[in-house]
Amino acid sequence: MTTPIKVDRAAAAVISLAVEGMSCASCVGRVERALKGVPGVSEAVVNLATERATIRGQASADALIAAVQNAGYEALARDAVASGDSDEAMAKKEAERTALKRDLLLSAVLALPVFIIEMGAHLIPGVHALVERSIGMQSSWYLQFILTTLVLAIPGRIFYTKGFPALLRLAPDMNSLVAVGTLAAYAYSVVATFLPGLLPAGTVNVYYEAAAVIVTLILLGRYLEARAKGRTSEAITRLVGLQARVARVSRDGRIVELPIDEVVSGDIVEVRPGERVPVDGEVVDGQSYVDESMITGEPIPVEKSVGNDVVGGTVNQAGAFTLRATAVGGQTVLAQIIRLVEQAQSSKLPIQAVVDKVTMWFVPAVMTAAALTFLVWLIFGPTPAVTFALVNAVAVLIIACPCAMGLATPTSIMVGTGRGAELGVLFRKGEALQLLKDAKVVAVDKTGTLTEGRPELTDLEVAQGFDRAQVLVRIAAVESRSEHPIARAIVQAAEQDGLVLPALADFDSVTGMGVRANVDGARVEVGADRYMRELGLDVDVFAATAERLGKEGKSPLYAAIDGRLAAIVAVADPIKPSTPAAIVALHHLGLKVAMITGDNEVTARAIAARLGIDEVVAEVLPAGKVDAVRRLKAEHGGVAFVGDGINDAPALAEADVGLAIGTGTDVAMEAADVVLMSGSLQGVPNAIALSQATIGNIRQNLFWAFAYNTALIPVAAGVLYPAYGVLLSPIFAAGAMALSSVFVLGNALRLRGFQAPMAVAVGADQ
Repeated sequence: MTTPIKVDRAAAAVISLAVEGMSCASCVGRVERALKGVPGVSEAVVNLATERATIRGQASADALIAAVQNAGYEALARDAVASGDSDEAMAKKEAERTALKRDLLLSAVLALPVFIIEMGAHLIPGVHALVERSIGMQSSWYLQFILTTLVLAIPGRIFYTKGFPALLRLAPDMNSLVAVGTLAAYAYSVVATFLPGLLPAGTVNVYYEAAAVIVTLILLGRYLEARAKGRTSEAITRLVGLQARVARVSRDGRIVELPIDEVVSGDIVEVRPGERVPVDGEVVDGQSYVDESMITGEPIPVEKSVGNDVVGGTVNQAGAFTLRATAVGGQTVLAQIIRLVEQAQSSKLPIQAVVDKVTMWFVPAVMTAAALTFLVWLIFGPTPAVTFALVNAVAVLIIACPCAMGLATPTSIMVGTGRGAELGVLFRKGEALQLLKDAKVVAVDKTGTLTEGRPELTDLEVAQGFDRAQVLVRIAAVESRSEHPIARAIVQAAEQDGLVLPALADFDSVTGMGVRANVDGARVEVGADRYMRELGLDVDVFAATAERLGKEGKSPLYAAIDGRLAAIVAVADPIKPSTPAAIVALHHLGLKVAMITGDNEVTARAIAARLGIDEVVAEVLPAGKVDAVRRLKAEHGGVAFVGDGINDAPALAEADVGLAIGTGTDVAMEAADVVLMSGSLQGVPNAIALSQATIGNIRQNLFWAFAYNTALIPVAAGVLYPAYGVLLSPIFAAGAMALSSVFVLGNALRLRGFQAPMAVAVGADQ
């Protein structure tokens, strides 16, 4: 059963805002700067891909919203957990995509005749003659004027209503670039159409098609972006979709169907075959198997009966049962998983800091470059200089929109963390995505991480003349009086074999030796080898077995019945079935594996030898684990620590990246950067491989975004013209700009197909 996850204690001081109107990376910088300027704000992170701002501090939501509005954008306080809010947000996004599609189609219908008339006349001599013979060139300009005016005034209005106010605030964004570029081409064309005498001789020409087609292409890019952004958040959408909508609750002696948000803790809820479990709870009646793969990643259904915990959103199989609700609403495991994933998706990686510094000044720099391009061509360009100056300046403005830069990192984070959630790997902090790939050593706690975390009877060998079941039931009867973990493991083994423990009498604990009692009239003594020798019994008959157990790190116990040596017993914390393959996978990734444990040296080294672990630090207290992590960092570099217990929390916090086994304690998971929901160590190589894939994807995106702008801005400015006579048309610039954003989003979406290097162990580690 997965322990409920708790979010950061600082969550009470976190406000989430949905921000509307951001179009590029420079918008992100301006919104962040506005939010950080609000008194009481300690940290503000804005994400272009999720269109979300996360603010930490003491400022009120109203003050933060006002700051965003003063910066020229719209903001709305957002509850990341409530499914109703998610439905509303999804409906709003769908409405935005529908509006974009409508504007795109209208713009394309109006711009196509303009493009055919003007570009056809330039490219195909017959079209020019046809236009002159039919409607005349001047009339064709009037037609282009009407159609282009409609394009700019209706589907293209968004660029002007947002771009010029931003320009007046001295905070230009992508809309400003498009607005200035298209209006320059349009205004020049209007003058050429209606007041040609104002232009120098030989410069009378129109560029309606540039303005109309640029708007159409950028709307196309935005529509494709909106569709791709919807797919990047599909992991969250699927998680939200796992929440049940209604529950059958016992109220006033009858079963009624209630909306899920009306269920309260303590309610008795019925779950029928094939249904999703509506809330977290404890089974109070019935028995079934529940598919918990959405939480653990494990495909084998888990048996649930009275007393077992169940998680909301998991799928009941053939049986039926009744549960008592223990967590509802935002406190359920599923709601907290959604919150964790959204927090990770909204976070900002260290690699993003460089991007932010560049893009904050990028748009003003581009406008300066466009102005310089215009002046250089106007002064030094060939005839008609005004035409060349205008075309090249517009091309610079259009091609340099930093949309791709702003999307490069957050889209990859969204898809990567979403894919991780599907694999049972929850990144509580987005930074862990970047840091985990740099790990050189994976340090692991032993108990509960490499092992099951609970002692089990692993060996019981009886002497000649004794029956195994009879020996086990008598030993278990004696040990039933003890609360020691070894005693409980022996009793549990007898119960699992269906043995009924007989009554005992004259129980006595011999200090430092063992225990003894009378069971069914037989005298039974259980203890270490020294106890047997004190009783005058020779344990050498089990010498070979004792030697083997010692090599395996197990401490043997012996049992005597009626003065005769009856058996050798060993209890140990067994290694999880998934552990050996996980260690091999970590080695294949080129990582060293170290074990840090408070267990004794002999046991630790025996387990390390069986698993191929490279380094062992044993018999250490929690503070010693921290020291060991520091030493490993100093010797090897990046350290990822994996643990599950309260005593692991300091080491989890000290490591570069802390990974908590999801079946561990709340304290460990609060101290960790990554939570492995499956309870399997196999989640570690999966998490590291996903980190490597995601950061590789981000680097590809950033390379494309920066290389694209670095290479094509000079081309748009006309640097190739003196040598090769090559100029970049504003129309091609708009197409290339839209393509760059779509490329970045498409590349990020490839992470949805990430294949984990290991399948999660089947049911073995629960």
